[in-house]
Amino acid sequence: MVEYPINVSPTADENFKRWEYASYNFTLACFWTTPLVCCKETRPQEISTLELDEPDETWASEIHAFDYLIISRVRWFTHPVLFYEERKLVACHCCLMDNVKDLTKFYGYQKAIRTAFRKINATKDYKGIAYLRTLSPSHFENGIWNKGGNCVRTRLFLSNETALGGDEMEMYMIQVEEFRRAEEEGRRRGRRYRLLDTTQALVLRADGHPSGYGHWPEENVMLYNDCVHWRLPGPIDSWSDILLEMMKNEGVRSKAERLTWSSVRKLRG
Repeated sequence: MVEYPINVSPTADENFKRWEYASYNFTLACFWTTPLVCCKETRPQEISTLELDEPDETWASEIHAFDYLIISRVRWFTHPVLFYEERKLVACHCCLMDNVKDLTKFYGYQKAIRTAFRKINATKDYKGIAYLRTLSPSHFENGIWNKGGNCVRTRLFLSNETALGGDEMEMYMIQVEEFRRAEEEGRRRGRRYRLLDTTQALVLRADGHPSGYGHWPEENVMLYNDCVHWRLPGPIDSWSDILLEMMKNEGVRSKAERLTWSSVRKLRG
């Protein structure tokens, strides 16, 4: 049965929409959290600040109400930013400030995603399943996003034609490492984690970006080529198909995990 959702958003902010499918008893919500942790953003190209050990409560305070939580965030950490921990400036990324150590975007991202997972594990009334959707690769060629890079391919790569590498591989490995760390801790607290690993599939989909066509033909606008977001059919549909299959198999997997964890506790006890 097809059903159109009802907008039940608690605010007019487009970044925090909520839709209810009444006959299915299902609510879909979007929480916009730029870096997962507390952030004071400034104008583009200026330095923002991150409290790396403080989760952003715009999402963290709401998770107890949902059965599924999907975390997805990487790209923002390439911006210039100051890193704070325990309310003290400890480092930065691309700030070019005297006496402030540059610990790179990798440091900031690892700390932020670790804080997010720590919050999930510490939320006593959260009984749902936390998914981490892995990095979605860009496909710039012949330059980066602001230096002439573009994505003009009209067919997907074959598996032997390309591979994840460089900074994107580093970010991906941080995701997997922190996911495994949180998953292990979560088991002891009765939490469930799932890795929605779409990265390798999307590495091949260089044909799925809007490139220079991310606006209406009649619009007279100056835009960079968009080789990061996905606008053409295929890639996003694959995410949905994979997620749906994981959810359908959840009952069997959860039961197996409970039996395995119960056996481990008996052996330890």
